[in-house]
Amino acid sequence: MAKQTMNGPAFDSAAIADAAGVAARQHDSRRAAAAGAACIAPFARATAGVLAGLLIAGAGDALAQADAKRGERLYEECRACHALEPGAHGVGPSLAGVIGRKAAALDTFRFSPALRRSNLTWTAQSLDAFVADPQKVVPANRMPYSGLPDAKDRADLIAYLLQAAK
Repeated sequence: MAKQTMNGPAFDSAAIADAAGVAARQHDSRRAAAAGAACIAPFARATAGVLAGLLIAGAGDALAQADAKRGERLYEECRACHALEPGAHGVGPSLAGVIGRKAAALDTFRFSPALRRSNLTWTAQSLDAFVADPQKVVPANRMPYSGLPDAKDRADLIAYLLQAAK
């Protein structure tokens, strides 16, 4: 399989998926093993978690082929409401640290009741769905945005956020 990049180190998503499966199987077999092998289980869980995170970051053909530079240009539309600096809220909340954060988790921003009830965690996949059609994903949310219908545009935007919103 071809190496996939997101303006960072190359990775092979099939190899990562295989490694995640091996780590999970090793964890399961070690759980059943003698107590002396129990010290390996945390390592297997951690490895599986890291590999699963890499799969999330590299999921989907569109995201794997994403162009973060183009995403930065697309972000200009978002900049009208969202900043990338921590605590710098505008009409919308700051997107600093958004990846991996629970939706509506910032105490310093007034989120809609719908978003607070959503139980979303912002991943590449949940951002992709939300940016495509915010009202479909979280009906009655307050974000006055009709959505970004093009999957390539969304992938480019998310690739940029993965870099810039840390």
